[in-house]
Amino acid sequence: MPRVHVCSLARIDEVASASGARSMVTLINVGTPVERPACIAPERHLFIGMSDIAQPLPGHVAPDVAHVETLLSFVRAWDRADPLLIHCWAGVSRSTAAAFVTACALNEGRAEDEIAATIRAASPTATPNARFVAIADRRLGRGGRMVAAIEAIGRGEDCWEGVPFALPL
Repeated sequence: MPRVHVCSLARIDEVASASGARSMVTLINVGTPVERPACIAPERHLFIGMSDIAQPLPGHVAPDVAHVETLLSFVRAWDRADPLLIHCWAGVSRSTAAAFVTACALNEGRAEDEIAATIRAASPTATPNARFVAIADRRLGRGGRMVAAIEAIGRGEDCWEGVPFALPL
């Protein structure tokens, strides 16, 4: 069964190695250096430069439609032969939102609340970025169900670094 693994920037080498991931999505502030693990080929690494904010803020890049579309194109092209690693700075917000969006996009018949509950059960710290989820909800035609599912699981536990987890697809 294909899996998406989620972690912080600090843990990408460890999680990529342990999981066998061969594709990776980075969602991090523009200009943040990211050293790609050796097991991830350059053409299988997507870098999305955006800040972890829910509303536009001067000096920051808010998640937008182009970011969501770029993620959707990448994950739809992913062959699912090997796990996908998704990370952000802390492994809490941007990466968990992207994992949720990926699961919704690749499983059109799977209930949004079940996916969100699976994320919460796997990681008590997951707090998916609400703006990214809302944009994806509209793009995927989910009628607000993605937003409602994330609201239902609530904010995760406070932390400096999220608990890494795997999300079965």
